[in-house]
Amino acid sequence: MFGPKRTPLLGIDISSSVVKLLELSKKGDKFTVESYAVEPLPVNAVVESRIENKNEVAGAIKRAIKRSGTKTKEAAVAVSANSAITKTVSFPASLSERELEENVILEAQNYIPYPLEEVRLDFEVLGTSAADPNAVDVLLAASRRENVDARTDVLEEAGLKPKLVDVEAYTIENAFELIAMQLPQMGQGLTVAVADVGATLTTLYVLVNGKIVFTREQTFGGRMLTEDIERYYGMSYQEAGRAKKDNSLPDDYGPKVLEPFKRSMAMTVTRALQFFFSASTQYQTIDHIILAGGCASITGVDKILEQETGTSTSVANPFADMVISPRVKVQALSNDAPSMLIAAGLAMRSFD
Repeated sequence: MFGPKRTPLLGIDISSSVVKLLELSKKGDKFTVESYAVEPLPVNAVVESRIENKNEVAGAIKRAIKRSGTKTKEAAVAVSANSAITKTVSFPASLSERELEENVILEAQNYIPYPLEEVRLDFEVLGTSAADPNAVDVLLAASRRENVDARTDVLEEAGLKPKLVDVEAYTIENAFELIAMQLPQMGQGLTVAVADVGATLTTLYVLVNGKIVFTREQTFGGRMLTEDIERYYGMSYQEAGRAKKDNSLPDDYGPKVLEPFKRSMAMTVTRALQFFFSASTQYQTIDHIILAGGCASITGVDKILEQETGTSTSVANPFADMVISPRVKVQALSNDAPSMLIAAGLAMRSFD
């Protein structure tokens, strides 16, 4: 799944409502956004991270490629953390590469509740184990074949060559370095929550020292706001979506519909944090919250969450310190920035 990494790679993030494409280049320590696009998906083309309509998704990727102007043909995608099994295990450092692979396959059977022929399995050596200098830590990652193959199939149908399938949690971890320096407080042992609020799912990632220690998905997202508009104003779902996007709703939209949604969003993130605290004996505080996903762009929601949790909160912008290519529309990229963390983490795999 982790696969070989070559330069450059298109980061292709397939969510429930849109396909996001990002291409980065790097000179020294500085990244440049070379191309980017966001292309909407029809309702139910992707449901709960499952690709239900490959033709629609492949078509959206093709349109994103055309809109972005990229010439790059190799791409990386990710499966959701919920559909992947990951485990860090230790093996003797003296094992040969072949012996390590054989031991990984044997060990994987202890953690994967499916026959191995039904999964895509890979591993990555992380380095010397902190617990034993004579051992290495190895990250195992596995997902059902249908999850991985559906993603590689749509890339191929769109004319791309899939080079790498990652896990969304690790793409967030990879992209975290882009926003870490923007945090109001930095230091050893910093515990940061990234709340990614998309169209249908809210995923909480908790990182300590930049490493994922917890993930949790909840059913909540921007599609619920569209449904609230639909009900309150008696519109069709399509009309409500257009009115929300065009900012063409009546004056009472803010207090009557948007503000209650923002409160619900803050409560959803707060409940996810409470679940993290109840599930953890080691971590009982969060130093900072980063809001990501399409809903993070809603004005003022970060302040509501900050008030609700008593924790400093900011909106993700992985491009704040990047150079922007002349062919990229800066305002559009800025508007979409909070939702581009996974695409950024995938595109950064070009430089691992």
